[in-house]
Parts: sequence; structure tokens; C-alpha cells
Amino acid sequence: MKSKQEKRSEETKMMILESAGNLFATKGYDAVTIREIAKAAECSHTTIYLYFKDKEALLHQLSMPPLQDLHNQLHQIVRKNTLTAEDKLKSISREYIHFCLKNRNMYDIFFNAKSSRVDVKEPELEINKLRIEIFELMKLVIQECLIISNNDQLLAFSRIYYFHLNGILSTYSYQHEPLDVLMERLAPTFDLAIEILLLGFKEKLK
Repeated sequence: MKSKQEKRSEETKMMILESAGNLFATKGYDAVTIREIAKAAECSHTTIYLYFKDKEALLHQLSMPPLQDLHNQLHQIVRKNTLTAEDKLKSISREYIHFCLKNRNMYDIFFNAKSSRVDVKEPELEINKLRIEIFELMKLVIQECLIISNNDQLLAFSRIYYFHLNGILSTYSYQHEPLDVLMERLAPTFDLAIEILLLGFKEKLK
């Protein structure tokens, strides 16, 4: 059984994380300071350093678990031998969109705070390794759809696909429609967009 001190310590840590998440979501990662987080968490800034090395550690603690869950979901889809390559791409697209809209206040932080280029082979931060692994799963399925061996073209097409997904997110991030209702209503349109995108890629390859 946990002591009162252990429970208080856990509560303080959770309050720091919650405060950091709220501030990152409203002000952006770069604009937030440790002192601001401490004020919101009603603790001293030195208390934060008892639990987290720096602001990057807070970013990792907030972002890594949900990103790992997303990676696992996408990986399961990619491994499904019963799906065609195009159906895999539609499925991972819907999964990504659903994840980001479910976390609409934080997905920009999850993917973009302290981010590196997707073609960096050895990123310094663990979070960027995971972000790139997610992108690589998407790229793998695009390669399967197009049967393309040119790495430069594959990277360009994968980036265009990713831009497309984030265009959808920017359109629907502020919708107040229930997420499941929105996904059910728009899934056919999302799927059609993938079909058209792939047709354009294939035409470009001719």
C-alpha cells in the first residue's frame, strides 16, 4: 500500500503533466516555460525538476505513450495479408485521422514539437525516432500501392500523402460534431480522396 507521501508525489507529477499539456496545447510548446508550468501546477519550478529533467522530458512523457499506441495500430494494419495495398492505405489514413481528431488539442504537439525531418536517419530524440517510424509505415504502404523503387520519388509521394492527411485535419479540427459521427459520415470521402491521390501518383509515374 502506498504511503501518503508516495500518493502526494504521484499527484504532483500528474498535475505537472496535466498543466504542461494544457499550456502546450493553448500556447504551443516553444512559447511555454517551466516557470509557467510550475505556476499552473501550483508548485515551484524546482519541484518540476525532481520529476522531469527538462521541458523535453515533459514532451516525451506526454507524447510517447499515445504515439506508440498509434504506431501499434498502424503496424497491425500494415501486417494484414487479407487487405490489398490500397485498402491498407485507406485504413491507416482513417486511423491516423481518427487519432489526431481524438487528440485535436495535442496532436500538433505530438507530431511537430521539437520535430526533425522525416529523412533524418539517426534523430537525436526518441520521440522523433517514433514519429519517423510512423511515417515509414505510411511510406511502406505507398510503395506497396505504387510498386515504386525510386527512393526520391517514394519520399516525395509519401510527403504529399502526409500533407493531404494534415489538410483534412486542418479542415475538421474545430468541428464540434461527435468524432464517431464525423468519421462515419466522411469515411467514404476520405477513401475516395486516397483513390484519387493514388491515381494521380500512378499517372505521374507513367
